Amino acid sequence: MSVAIAPPALPIYTQPICPSEGYLWTPGYWSYADDGGYFWVPGTWVEPPAVGLLWTPGYWGWGSGAYAWNAGYWGPQVGFYGGINYGFGYIGTGYAGGYWNGGNFFYNSRVNNVNVTVIHNVYQKTVIANGSHVGFNGGRGGITTRPTAEQERFAHEHHTAPVAAQTEHEHAASQNKALFASNNHGAPAVAATARPGEFSGHGVVAAKAAGAPYHAPAMSPKEARAASPAESSPAASRANESRANESKLNESKPNNAPRAENARPQNESHPENAPKAKPAKEPKPPKNNNKKPPEEEKHDKGR
Repeated sequence: MSVAIAPPALPIYTQPICPSEGYLWTPGYWSYADDGGYFWVPGTWVEPPAVGLLWTPGYWGWGSGAYAWNAGYWGPQVGFYGGINYGFGYIGTGYAGGYWNGGNFFYNSRVNNVNVTVIHNVYQKTVIANGSHVGFNGGRGGITTRPTAEQERFAHEHHTAPVAAQTEHEHAASQNKALFASNNHGAPAVAATARPGEFSGHGVVAAKAAGAPYHAPAMSPKEARAASPAESSPAASRANESRANESKLNESKPNNAPRAENARPQNESHPENAPKAKPAKEPKPPKNNNKKPPEEEKHDKGR
């Protein structure tokens, strides 16, 4: 999925209490629908598909003239998620909210809301995170963090897709018009839930505020999706126009003019680029003439 406009800032909210031991926190994020634009998928506690797996959140990243969604996944370690500070242990890189040991998950109560009288696998460790609420990587105003070599390697390893509860959770959010940024202006009434799909009741937490002032996009949701491919982006259009103008300029130059850097190669099958015909037979140099002909001039071709 790719969109021509950036997602809103991440809303400010607190975490609902962990419902039971073994649940892991999956932070909220902005998803997108063609009929309404960006909508908030509330953060929620989820049972992982297997013991030992951790959640790598998805993120929006700028590239090729659009913001593309990189889906989250389960794996033995937390991978790259755009440097986004999702909070609650997801400080932009890695995960400081807990770890697996001996088949049990241990929670850092400094960043997780757990009932220590019920859940005893608890420790405390101070976590320092930046205060940014930017929800995308790259592009104008985006997070500039790049993946490490280790994160690049892990990105190509086998991962486990989101569980059914997560997929259904996102689908339910897409059906709730109150969760669309066009209606809540970046501060959804359901910012987080204790369990997937439960958008009402005592386990629901509302956003305290939007992460930044909300500005309505200048184009409709469908227009933003239609304009997302690189070929349709303003930057690509300007680049294509520039190349076309340069080509016209080169064609108007005399034959002995220097070859433009972006011109087509001489061996391309176009009449205007065909090599000039040479005489059928050139005169041979005298036998005692040891003078070498001058070497042909070489040209090197040139986010």
